[in-house]
Amino acid sequence: MNKAIKQYLKKHGFGQFSPKAVLFDMDGVIYDSMPNHATSWHEAMSDYGLDMPLSGAYEYEGMRGVETIKLLARQQWGREVSDDEASRMYAHKSELFAACAPAQLMPGIKELMQQIKACGLKICIVTGSAQHVLLDKLTSDLEGLVTPELMVTANDVSHGKPNPEPYLIGMQKCSVRPWESIVVENAPLGVRAAVAAGCFTIAVNTGPLPDAMLLQEGADMVFPRMTALSEAWSRIYTSSSSVVD
Repeated sequence: MNKAIKQYLKKHGFGQFSPKAVLFDMDGVIYDSMPNHATSWHEAMSDYGLDMPLSGAYEYEGMRGVETIKLLARQQWGREVSDDEASRMYAHKSELFAACAPAQLMPGIKELMQQIKACGLKICIVTGSAQHVLLDKLTSDLEGLVTPELMVTANDVSHGKPNPEPYLIGMQKCSVRPWESIVVENAPLGVRAAVAAGCFTIAVNTGPLPDAMLLQEGADMVFPRMTALSEAWSRIYTSSSSVVD
């Protein structure tokens, strides 16, 4: 733990690491929703003649839906699509996703958040999603842990992940600075955004991509599942108070 924190401080040139808030991605971190996203992305794009392999949902995860569609169209059609056209295509994807079985909370996420709250830290949700079917579930499934005021969605930003804007807004809402923030992510683009924002970034690899992809984007630590991070939380938090650059 100490080694990862020291490397983080050196990388960003910070003199201290004193967490006051933890910023969580949603899909694949809080909810086990990525298999549903992968299927709905694949089917929806196929209906429009675009190829979106199941693995693509994990590679592009964190990017706003309309931006993902514009990127695919640019790569495969060789042309730009308008915001309206991309929005219509994303709406179709959202309809397919809403028809899937409800996603369940990731094992270990509630226990982790309870520990974080007990330490006096704020919890903020930072997601590239605008899927109300999941966003509306957050405050009820995680009552007392998650509040609408500390939530950043695709509707709140001009530039989605991998741009750091979502995490910069999240820190602003929490009134914290980068060295006072921990991000929990599962996607390469989300890790890139968090690192660019200067946050201590923990990746939990809940999908099929190799750990190397998360480390290459700058993740400070990688865990294989949420329960492993929950079990390690007390050591991470304790280490943060004993390490200075």
